Amino acid sequence: MSRTDAIARSVREFLRSFVDLSVAERLLISVAAIFLSIVVGFFIILASGRVAACETAAWTMPVTGLGFCYDPFQVYAVLFNGALGYPFAFGEPGLFNPDWTPFNLSLGLTLSETTLLVFTGLSVAVAFRAGLFNIGTQGQLVVGGLATALVVVAAAPVFPTGRLGGTALIVIGVLAGAIAGGVWGAIPGALKAYADANEVITTIMLNFIAANIAYVLVLEVFRAEGSSVVATQYVPEHAQIQPWFFPGSSDFAEAALLAGVLFVVGLYVLIEHTTFGYDLRTSGIQPAAAEYGGVDAKLTTVRAMTLSGALGGVGGAVWVLMSEGRWIASVPDLGFDGITVSILAGNNPLGVFPAAFLFGLLKGGALEIGFQTDVPTELVAVLRGLIILFVAMPEFFRMIGRFAGLDGGGPARGTTDDAAAASEGGETDA
Repeated sequence: MSRTDAIARSVREFLRSFVDLSVAERLLISVAAIFLSIVVGFFIILASGRVAACETAAWTMPVTGLGFCYDPFQVYAVLFNGALGYPFAFGEPGLFNPDWTPFNLSLGLTLSETTLLVFTGLSVAVAFRAGLFNIGTQGQLVVGGLATALVVVAAAPVFPTGRLGGTALIVIGVLAGAIAGGVWGAIPGALKAYADANEVITTIMLNFIAANIAYVLVLEVFRAEGSSVVATQYVPEHAQIQPWFFPGSSDFAEAALLAGVLFVVGLYVLIEHTTFGYDLRTSGIQPAAAEYGGVDAKLTTVRAMTLSGALGGVGGAVWVLMSEGRWIASVPDLGFDGITVSILAGNNPLGVFPAAFLFGLLKGGALEIGFQTDVPTELVAVLRGLIILFVAMPEFFRMIGRFAGLDGGGPARGTTDDAAAASEGGETDA
């Protein structure tokens, strides 16, 4: 055996070890990855605090007496505790903060980010399960959000003010976002299916096209009168998704989060327990075997990308109706963050919610670190990225192994036996 063959075999065995992991083992690895990333981040904070300039040391290392400008214990306490609104009273006689309420601003901001990332994470996960790399969720979110804002503003005079009219407008706005995002997602799906165009390239291109078309349309046609920024006019307040218990400044509504949970469950059932889901999963893992079994792989590709785009469009609708109240040119990178969320979740819809919550927790905690400490924002971004990288890497290796046909050491990619293995437990449900 040549050295190249030996290396290739070692790589395959390495990837297969991740593919064959059980759910419990994957959970254990994720927890271990979080702790390992915290340890590595601890020393990064110390190194940064040692070279930074400050008048008084924020933390002194025992025994050595070395002073550091940043306290790593404080940074991590604020990162995780602050994102929840400080429920724990570190350093106080009691462990819990007696003044803490779950309906606080910090937790609301964390859950707002979580809610939006649920939809974009689901969008990416659907495409991944079909063997497609949808890098265009950001563009689908942009067009979906713009469609929602324009349709709701245009339809508002037709519906009466009040709860009933507002609910109707919210439903119409979400449908408009889903349709616009679905159409935008169907374009690269059709190009992939019928022109063999690489979906990574087309979706990236469509991200830029969506952002620039939306910008020009709002700037030249739909810009709110007197607005100093490129934005549409606000949708009526009764058509916005309002919070029940959280402060309005948190940009979070419990109803949107509940809808996200329903989408998670519904998408899981669709993918794992329906004929469409069986076709989608089989086409994603074994396209040749799927074709042999009678699955229209091209049509499934278009459908998967359309569904993926529709979910991205719903994310844009929720962003407009819950967070912003209008479409504004400074759209956050929720679509790109959804890629990370999907990888963290192992492309499983049920894993999207905890992955989105972890991402939201880190973002919310990063804001608190900026408010409560002197740690620079660049270092906070490094810590956040470090945690995400450590947690995502095992799932990333697992995803590569599955796409390489290394699931359990079965037959090579393209055989009917492998398709049957991929659908184990799913064909009878369909």
